[in-house]
Amino acid sequence: MEENIKLHEKFMKAALKEAEKAYKINEVPIGCVIVYDGKIIARAHNRREELNQAYAHAEMLAIKKACSKLKSWRLINCDIYVTVEPCPMCAGAIVNARMRDIYYGAINVRGGSCGTIYNIPSDNVLNHICIIHKGVLENECSKLMSTYFKEKRI
Repeated sequence: MEENIKLHEKFMKAALKEAEKAYKINEVPIGCVIVYDGKIIARAHNRREELNQAYAHAEMLAIKKACSKLKSWRLINCDIYVTVEPCPMCAGAIVNARMRDIYYGAINVRGGSCGTIYNIPSDNVLNHICIIHKGVLENECSKLMSTYFKEKRI
């Protein structure tokens, strides 16, 4: 069990590195990695401001890269690690991509759709269910978000 925790933390640390990239370019600091067969196959961070695109969330960009890498829209047996709980758009895309597990760090009190406000990936009305694991490196993920928004308010 301890090995799994360390492995999940390793992948979340990679997602945090992506979030830090977003922070440095004045984007909301959310990062994401997608893992297949124990290896990271896609990395991304928020780029909405840079690209002037509403969909340019870390998860959406990482999903696009992973689909290209696997040459399939189905990301079966892939796991996604994201520093902040996915929003409705991203949670829906994760389900539609048929991903296996979702690991996230900080909760999203304004739009969290993996258990906080909605629970899209676990809705048995949909044709696919993802397993949700919350709180991976939660303190580190929350701190980065808090720092970013605190600086915005100054």
